[in-house]
Amino acid sequence: MAANKVAVILSGCGVYDGSEIYESTLTLLALDQAGVEYQCMAPNIDQMHVINHLTGEESGETRNVLVEAARLARGNIIDLAEANAADYDALIIPGGFGAAKNLSTFAVDGTNMTINENVSSFTKAIHEQGKPVGLICIAPAMVPMLFGEGTECTIGNDADTAGAIEAMGGSHKECAVESYHLDEAKKVVTTPAYMLAGRISEAATGIGELVKKVISLA
Repeated sequence: MAANKVAVILSGCGVYDGSEIYESTLTLLALDQAGVEYQCMAPNIDQMHVINHLTGEESGETRNVLVEAARLARGNIIDLAEANAADYDALIIPGGFGAAKNLSTFAVDGTNMTINENVSSFTKAIHEQGKPVGLICIAPAMVPMLFGEGTECTIGNDADTAGAIEAMGGSHKECAVESYHLDEAKKVVTTPAYMLAGRISEAATGIGELVKKVISLA
């Protein structure tokens, strides 16, 4: 059976402090083109910080992850804490630094990171129900803590991030930007996207392949 409804966890809006906008949009586009319904969701928490995307500097503002993610979802979004894994056939988590700053603390704490409680509980519930999970760009850094020791994933070929994944008990596999890696036993699908992509079309190819695989596994 293919997926009828897919959950998409967002982490804000903007590459440096939230969800990567292209990755998120490409994910939603690929799902829609496949005729699959989706529901965006995000934790109702403050962002770690807010980055001025013109200068790359912190702005000193406070912004809410759910409110910012609503920009990406055109307002059609729910609080992750209220989402029920039983309502969905699969989960996809786009990248952007928000995955490493808001969904988890990987950007600050590295291998000692923690994962937001609602992100962890929802993702593990999806996984325990035998449903596939797709993670894009830097989001696979959470894989070892979400799915356990030995889970295979990719962030492309960045040595430091791959080393951190291995140190946390994951099994990193190098992967080209246009492709994806599948941990068949655990139904975990990952693709590098902007960990490697030099242009939007490269990210689109890999994300399109990931979405197709996630749908087929559901």
